[in-house]
Amino acid sequence: MLRFGQITEVRKEPGLYFKLPTNLVDTVQIIENRLLRYDIANMQLQVSDGAKYIVDAFLTYRIDNATKFRQRLQGDLDLAEQRIGTRFDAALRQVYGRRLFTAALSAERPAMMREARDLIRPGMSDLGIDIVDVRILRTDLLPDVSKNTFDRMSAERFAQAAAIRADGQQASQSLKAIADRQAVEIVAAASKDSEILRGQGDAARSGIFAQAYGADPEFFEFYRSLQSYRTALNASSTTMVLSPDSEFFQYFKADTTNGTVPTPAAPNGIPPLTLADTPTTEPSDVLPPSNVGAPTDTTSTTGLPAPVTLDQATPAITTESSSEPPAVNPDGTVNAPSVETTPSSAPAQ
Repeated sequence: MLRFGQITEVRKEPGLYFKLPTNLVDTVQIIENRLLRYDIANMQLQVSDGAKYIVDAFLTYRIDNATKFRQRLQGDLDLAEQRIGTRFDAALRQVYGRRLFTAALSAERPAMMREARDLIRPGMSDLGIDIVDVRILRTDLLPDVSKNTFDRMSAERFAQAAAIRADGQQASQSLKAIADRQAVEIVAAASKDSEILRGQGDAARSGIFAQAYGADPEFFEFYRSLQSYRTALNASSTTMVLSPDSEFFQYFKADTTNGTVPTPAAPNGIPPLTLADTPTTEPSDVLPPSNVGAPTDTTSTTGLPAPVTLDQATPAITTESSSEPPAVNPDGTVNAPSVETTPSSAPAQ
């Protein structure tokens, strides 16, 4: 309540009040006592290490002394916010200027807001204004500083990743070396056991061969020769130039009896028929008189030589067959019995 421009009364409670109907003597000025807000946007601040920030902040205030507010600021909110903006800007610059680059992005941020409020509060209290709180909405770097900071942080992260990767490779090489050593040891032990087993098997094999050779040396040599034939004379294109009299072909030589080569055995091991078992048929043809070696008969009535039959021209053959069964060769073939031929003592006619 003003009378001739002088404050006469401050009324804070609601109710009915009276004054002269004219403003020449008494005037009324309404002052806001609610919580008010003041904002600062895109404010550039520089920290102690030279980096610059872009800051958005606001504060809340209330007019708690209407008399001082009227006396100092004429009760004008615009003038009050000008004073608040000036002091708020100075407080933020002072708070940020005392700290390093990363302070506003760390746990020191609440302390910075309280410090800025405490710096503004005494000066604004003289104006009848109480600063309730200060809040920092955004703290960003300038575009160029942000790029440099990002590059530096990226380099630091790459360095950390390289260190971690190097540690992993070292651990990998260590594990691989241990595994390789264990593999070599396992293979060496297995090779040792295999050589021992192979030696024992060779010893047993040699013993079996020695026992077989002692039991029947001739058959053993024959059996080994067959194995050599099977290995050397298989269906390959290998060409061997050897003498027929070599030891390698000793079992290919003819087994003769009295200089006579036996008749080869029939396939599948079936023995050949002997001459005694061969059926003979009487020849029906008569040899011509001009047969060589045939004697002449001068007593023929026709004056021609007498005809000579096949039986008279051929010496008699006597067969002697052994009662023993035919011998079977080791390779499965059967030797035919030898046949002796003796001329008949009957005189040829």
